Amino acid sequence: MSRLFPAPLLSVALFVLWLLLNLSVSPGNILLAAGLALFAPLLLAPLRPQHAHVKRPWVVLKLVARVGIDVVLSNVQVAAGVLRMGSRAPHSAFVHIPLELREAHGLAALSMITTVVPGTVWSELALDRSVLLLHVFDLKDEAAFIEHFKRVYERPLMEIFE
Repeated sequence: MSRLFPAPLLSVALFVLWLLLNLSVSPGNILLAAGLALFAPLLLAPLRPQHAHVKRPWVVLKLVARVGIDVVLSNVQVAAGVLRMGSRAPHSAFVHIPLELREAHGLAALSMITTVVPGTVWSELALDRSVLLLHVFDLKDEAAFIEHFKRVYERPLMEIFE
């Protein structure tokens, strides 16, 4: 069964999305959706990385909630920084963050988190995955920022994936 459906959730999602995007459940669209749901995962299976193993699902929920809160707070902070640009320019800086996280899925999640949170940009990852170069829009205290980043994002990801 797994050879026919290497990614069953992806197959179901493709089937449903095809029908939703076409706003039709005609026999032709159902046939096309079934073909897409069957053949796309089979053809793309060699491109998929190894499967992620989530060790603590509750930590995932806490991390998602924390990232959501940080997105809102960071939006407000960046907007305030832009609005007061004339009176006090933001102190933008590149920060080298030493990483303990080495798992590929965890690093991918960390890169998405830094992309979603306004005011931070993932700039570079060392070849040995030991140091992350991050650009911060308005950096007040580098040591405090690094400690916050590691405590709030890296450690939960280590709990989830390692």
